[in-house]
Amino acid sequence: MDRLNSLLAAETNRRRLLGRMAIGAGAIAAPALAQQMADLHLPGGNDERPLTTAFPGKGSMILQRNRPPLLETPMEVFDRSVFTPNDQFFVRWHWSDIPTSVDVETFRLRVGGMVERPLAISLAQLLRLPRIEYAAVNQCSGNSRGYFQPRVPGAQWGHGAMGNAKWTGVRLKDVLDLARVRAGAVQVRFDALDQPAVPDGPDFEKSLGLDHARDGEVMIAFAMNGEQLPLLNGFPLRLIVPGWYSTYWVKALNAIEVLGAPDENYWMAKAYKIPTAPGADVAPGSKDFPTTPISAMIPRSWMTSLPEGQVIAYEPEIEVGGIAMGGDHGVARVAVSSDGGRSWRQATLGPDEGRYSFRRWDARVPLVRGRNRIAVRCWNSAGVAQPFRPIWNPGGYMRGNVETTTIVAS
Repeated sequence: MDRLNSLLAAETNRRRLLGRMAIGAGAIAAPALAQQMADLHLPGGNDERPLTTAFPGKGSMILQRNRPPLLETPMEVFDRSVFTPNDQFFVRWHWSDIPTSVDVETFRLRVGGMVERPLAISLAQLLRLPRIEYAAVNQCSGNSRGYFQPRVPGAQWGHGAMGNAKWTGVRLKDVLDLARVRAGAVQVRFDALDQPAVPDGPDFEKSLGLDHARDGEVMIAFAMNGEQLPLLNGFPLRLIVPGWYSTYWVKALNAIEVLGAPDENYWMAKAYKIPTAPGADVAPGSKDFPTTPISAMIPRSWMTSLPEGQVIAYEPEIEVGGIAMGGDHGVARVAVSSDGGRSWRQATLGPDEGRYSFRRWDARVPLVRGRNRIAVRCWNSAGVAQPFRPIWNPGGYMRGNVETTTIVAS
């Protein structure tokens, strides 16, 4: 970590220059980005997206939107490791006015509101606090939105608006304890360096209940996978809320406010709301149903060893593999079917990297000549299994049904 300390303590003109050239000036134009196209196999068509390497600190990514940057991780990346490399970790910002440079010498994390001791913490001071590290999946609330039927508005993500990293940082609890939270506080709100692109736009802020914020797991991270955070993934600090969707994982975190009443800002009171119905599932076209803020993730799993539509030479059985996540609990087991769910084989699970991490699975499945639909299903340690039927809600949030991949054996 000494190398990481030196990198953080001397954040450079190189990063500042890259930011201005590639993002701040708005010089990236979509036609110049496309060398290849990725087929996301979205129902209803319009399923191809350009692949780009034009964003600073990023390798080949699926371009969903140029401004603000929405970059999706190609699925084949998830087959290489349960940890998603920093240069192919997905990117999602809400406003186009994102930070393109950070002066680490003058940067301060400010803590205020209902505290006895308001703080302005430098990065050097933060690095001296006790550290924690764990693996956790960061998944967009709308991951896989492009597969909702009927379609819903919003970014038409495939399955790659997610990533898993080993995060390093300090406990939010330790920072709040330094500030001495006053009696009567109920929530903690988080703000960041990004700004609304229009004068009346709501600043992107998210809140957690006080007990959750002080549970010892919520982290203020300064590193992922042993390296400093990429600029596009929240340098210099981002909030890590393990087991919850990434809308709470505030990037470029620069302010914490302790509140004495529930947060009624737009991003808590109106945005990222899901139906209170079981599974966040309502009938297509439904309106005026009760809602609640999205929060904990649910189990999911995918086959990553073969892409949709792949043609292979026929064999009676083949090896397949992929990744699973338990949501806010660990992965307990995974089963695979290649006959439409009539029979299932238990997969072998790879090393357990922690309850919030992806976990590798591998299995052998029988094939028939022609089309084979390979389905994978995950159960978490709380006994929750992926449902077979897809849900629907107007936000396109929380897809978690059993996914299938069609391959052709000839």
